[in-house]
Formats: sequence, C-alpha cells, structure tokens
Amino acid sequence: MRDYPHMQKNYARARELMARNGNPTQWGDTFPKDDVVRDDIAQRRAMLLVDEVGGHERILAQFALCPGEDPTYHHIDGAWLDDDAYVTIHRIASSGLVKHAARDCIAWALKHYGNVRADTHPNNKAMQHVLETSGFARCGLIQLLDRPTDTTRIAYQRHEW
Repeated sequence: MRDYPHMQKNYARARELMARNGNPTQWGDTFPKDDVVRDDIAQRRAMLLVDEVGGHERILAQFALCPGEDPTYHHIDGAWLDDDAYVTIHRIASSGLVKHAARDCIAWALKHYGNVRADTHPNNKAMQHVLETSGFARCGLIQLLDRPTDTTRIAYQRHEW
C-alpha cells in the first residue's frame, strides 16, 4: 500500500496521455477506480517494474497480473490461440521515466507465465503497437462486462510453446 499514491499518479498520467493521443474514452477521467487498484494490491495482482537510482527505488511501470480465466474472455468474436491456462495483463501504466517500460512488463509476464492474454481499446494505437511488436497475435474482439458503454476491445494472446 505504500506505493499506492505513486501508482495513482501513474494511472493519472496514463489517462492524460491516452486522451492526448486520440483515446479519451478507454479510461476516461476515473479508471481504474480506487477500489480496483486497492483490490489489485490486496489480492497481490499489482505488479511493479522498478529500478534504483541513487539508493532510491523508482516505479517505472505497473500492471495487474490476473491468473485464471477472465470472464470477459469467454466470448470472443474471433478465436484464441488455444484453451490452455493463461494469465491476463490489465491496467498497464508507465511512469514515463524510461522508454519501453510497458514492453518490459509484458516480457516479464511472458518469461514467468508463458501464456498471456491482454486486450486494449481500438483507439489505443500505442498499446496495440507494444503488444504486436512483443509477438502477440490479434485474436479478435471482446466486450467488457464491467462497463455500460464503449466496451469493445481488441483481444491479444501470446503463448510461449
């Protein structure tokens, strides 16, 4: 929880960056909500990419790593690469302190879990680029279950065989 304030700053930065780059609705002004971030921390899903400079730890990026089946992924307009067990990456955000932090988070997840799924908004060209250049396959479209509007997302998967 001591990292929570810094995580909130990173999410605010990500919302601002998305809005500036033609994607104002994916996270809007309030996503992820405080209770979601606190629950990620409590459930040990919050993952931090850190380094150390001058004896001080810095958070470079963060994401939620969610094991088990994601109910949102049960129906896809397309097809997943397989039906094997997977983890899902959600809510990735960079602090902006270094380049390629999101890519480094994804590489860590692949190294430790092998079969990874993710999704992103059709207007989030930056995340689409990161996923595709990290070797993810575009599998189709999914619909978010937890939002009333703007729910279509592009679904991705990479499986290290």
